[in-house]
Amino acid sequence: MAVSPANQASVTDPADELHVLVLAGGLSYERDVSLRSGRRVLDALRAVGVDAELRDADVALLPALAADPPDAVVIALHGATGEDGSLRGVLDLCGVPYVGCDARASRLAWDKPSAKAVLREAGIPTPDWVALPHDRFSELGAVAVLDRIVDRLGVPLMVKPAQGGSGLGAAVVRDAASLPAAMVGCFAYDQTALVERYVPGMDVAVSVVDLGDGPQALPPVEIVPRNGVYDYAARYTAGRTTWHAPARLDQETTERVAEAALAAHTALGLRDLSRVDLIVGSDGQPHVLEVNVSPGMTETSLLPLAVQAAELDFGRVLGSLVSRAAARRR
Repeated sequence: MAVSPANQASVTDPADELHVLVLAGGLSYERDVSLRSGRRVLDALRAVGVDAELRDADVALLPALAADPPDAVVIALHGATGEDGSLRGVLDLCGVPYVGCDARASRLAWDKPSAKAVLREAGIPTPDWVALPHDRFSELGAVAVLDRIVDRLGVPLMVKPAQGGSGLGAAVVRDAASLPAAMVGCFAYDQTALVERYVPGMDVAVSVVDLGDGPQALPPVEIVPRNGVYDYAARYTAGRTTWHAPARLDQETTERVAEAALAAHTALGLRDLSRVDLIVGSDGQPHVLEVNVSPGMTETSLLPLAVQAAELDFGRVLGSLVSRAAARRR
């Protein structure tokens, strides 16, 4: 189901008596982005009357949770800290509820090859791929392995870390001669590279939220990076990317994109919110690339753009999510 302006009433007013902790920062490559996300979430919650504070995920966190347990936590951490399930597992041990999926689902979505295998098993289109650990790459001989990849998948290709986000270490390979350098760049961020067939088309992101009536797809956001690749610089540097919210798609394709995003969210066992990244081919067929369980919340992030396109209030959406999370403990 897609969210339209008529669904505005489904966003419940946040309970202003809740004490909410926003976790941001961490030690991943995406620390700076996480801090920007955390500050925006903090400001949005406070704007609608929620008692919220911002804290880093460091050695002081667990003593603080024990001394003054929050009613709910918003995880605005990106990269491994916020998305590999480990922090969620610790919060579960502490009995502290949080917005988003549980540790198991987070671990699954974080590992792109595993997530893609689940999507394919569920019949959800995703580009063909191979996952290659650095050790195997070295042991089997780089040239021979890369030749087989090109024989199997062809070119162009997309190379990206099997675990990671924000476009770090990702590159489009348009000819076989460029593949070795792309692999080296990828291995700088992760020990396993995901190499997938590049599907030309429109980059779109569909944010999924559950405000109490089940998962709903927000309007898709079209991504048009100036250099053709939605990498780290394109995501977080002003002027590098143009976004269209909603995406410039016809109604039938919009519905297909929303259905694919909801199917991916459900197949991976996610909860509360996610962002599904897709490519829409020239035939209008959506292909799911990956799913993010801790979407960016910065001024150039896709989920806030989708919330705005749905004519919803960002603070009220967050307030509804934290209320639902707090209710799980009660």
